Amino acid sequence: MSKPIVALRDLKRSFEQGGTRIDVLRGVNLDIMPGEIVALLGPSGSGKSTMLQAVGLLEGGFEGSIHIAGQAAESLPSDGRTRVRREHLGFVYQFHHLLPDFNATENVVMPQMVAGTSEDEAKARAESLLSNLGLGHRLTHRPSQLSGGEQQRVAVARALANQPTLVLADEPTGNLDEATSNTVLGQFLELVRGEGSAALVATHNERLAARMDRVVRLHDGVLT
Repeated sequence: MSKPIVALRDLKRSFEQGGTRIDVLRGVNLDIMPGEIVALLGPSGSGKSTMLQAVGLLEGGFEGSIHIAGQAAESLPSDGRTRVRREHLGFVYQFHHLLPDFNATENVVMPQMVAGTSEDEAKARAESLLSNLGLGHRLTHRPSQLSGGEQQRVAVARALANQPTLVLADEPTGNLDEATSNTVLGQFLELVRGEGSAALVATHNERLAARMDRVVRLHDGVLT
């Protein structure tokens, strides 16, 4: 039997605000299996982004354990956390955060070259991913020349460029109109499944969440 690619145990996160302690995560437990796409459902302000930041090893201050690909990631030093992110994780945000001075292909090539992939190999993979997302005719366009939906598809390709074990997506279509959102999410799910990656996708949209393999709900700091 395969082991979880992500295992969260008693994950907690609190903040101080105006002298008041705010408990955002109160003991989250979650397993994500290899290749599984899990929707993290909850209203704005429920702590979805905080939970994704924990799984993405993007900040400290958490209590509990975070195992990624069998590694106790919460106890790793900074360089170890960077290595886990580079080797196992891909990120898609609500806003695409593309590099404005680089074209679509170059935005997808960049993370591959940082990981040590040759330029020719990185370019071939970038063009393949972008073509699979319907952007084969937009490879040399810069972000300012792309629509919102096209920009987000480039962001999806970038997240999958290094064949991550797990993709973390924070409201990946939240900034798009309904029709474009449906198209981009469908392409995202198809590509993630085709790549064999797992995914944790934060959303407040019940309809979009229903298209994924499993739905977990974040309520009052715990998953239900």
